[in-house]
Amino acid sequence: MKPGPLLAALLLGAAASGWSAPFAYVPNEKAGTVSVVDTERDSVVAVLHVAGRPRGIAISADGRRLYLSDQANNALAIVDLGRRELEGRIPLGQSPEGLALSRDGRWLAAAVEEANAVVLIDTASAAVAATIPTQGRNPEHAAFSPDGHWLYVTAEEGAQVDVVDLASRRQVAAIEVGRRPRGIAFTADGRHAYVACELDSTVYVIDTAAQRPIARIAAGEFSNGVAIAPDGGRVYISNGRGASVSVIDTASRRVVATVPAGQRPWNMALTPDGAKLYVANGRSNTVSVIDTQRLVKVAEVPVGQAPWGVAIR
Repeated sequence: MKPGPLLAALLLGAAASGWSAPFAYVPNEKAGTVSVVDTERDSVVAVLHVAGRPRGIAISADGRRLYLSDQANNALAIVDLGRRELEGRIPLGQSPEGLALSRDGRWLAAAVEEANAVVLIDTASAAVAATIPTQGRNPEHAAFSPDGHWLYVTAEEGAQVDVVDLASRRQVAAIEVGRRPRGIAFTADGRHAYVACELDSTVYVIDTAAQRPIARIAAGEFSNGVAIAPDGGRVYISNGRGASVSVIDTASRRVVATVPAGQRPWNMALTPDGAKLYVANGRSNTVSVIDTQRLVKVAEVPVGQAPWGVAIR
C-alpha cells in the first residue's frame, strides 16, 4: 500500500503547513480506499488504497495504527499510519462489520455477522484473544463500557442488545430494545448507553447499572448511527432514510434539532472538542460536516464510493 508521490506530497504538505486539527479517516467500502480529511479545512488531503471492502474503522490509542474490518477478505486490516502501509491482516470470520476500541486501547472488538459472534483482539500482540458467540443474529456494532467491564453488541436481525462480560468473555444478558438495533454508544460516565433501532426509527436509553431501557425517543426515519458529545449533553443520531441527523438533549431526552445531511447517512464521529460532527453518507459518496454549536451543515466533502463510517483521533 505504497502512498505514491502525490499522497506523500499531500501529507508532507499538511505537516509542513502546521495544521493542528486532527484528521478524519473515512473507509469507502466499494472503492477499497480510506479518505483522509483535514478537519480544519474540511478537504481530503490523502487517499489510502487498502483494497478489499473496508467497513468498520478504529484508530489505536497512540494514533500509530488504523484498524479496518475488511469484508472482502474476512479480516482485520492493520495500517501503519506513519509509513502509510498495510502492516498485516488478522482473520476474523465471514463478513466483519463494526469495530470498537476499549478506552485504554488494549482491546479491539469486531462484530462478525456470519459468525454470529464478536471477536476480541489483543492490540499489543495483534492476535485474537477470544471469539464470543452472541444471541442476536448478524451482529453489526459493539461498544465497550468506559470502565471496561462490559461489551454491548447490536445485531441486524434482533430486537435486543447482547451484554458480554469481559472478565468471563461470555454473554451474560440481553436487553430488549426495538427492531434492528444498529449504532450504540456509552456516555462518558458509563451510566447510560444509547442505541438506535432502525426499523422503529427510535432511540433507546439504557440504564447500565440496571441493564434495562429507561426511555424511548422518536428519531428520524431509519435511525442508524450514534455519536455522543464529549460533555454528554447531546446525542447525535443519523437517519438513513431521512437524510438527516437528529440532535437529542440528554437532560430532557428530547430531539431539539434536525440537521440535513447527505443521502443514506450512516456512521459518524465528532472532533475531540465536540465542535464538529462528521457524517458518512453511503449513497452521496460524501461526508457531511455539522457545526455542533450552530447545528447547521457547513460542508459536504466528496470522498470515495460508499463511505461506511468515520474515525477521528
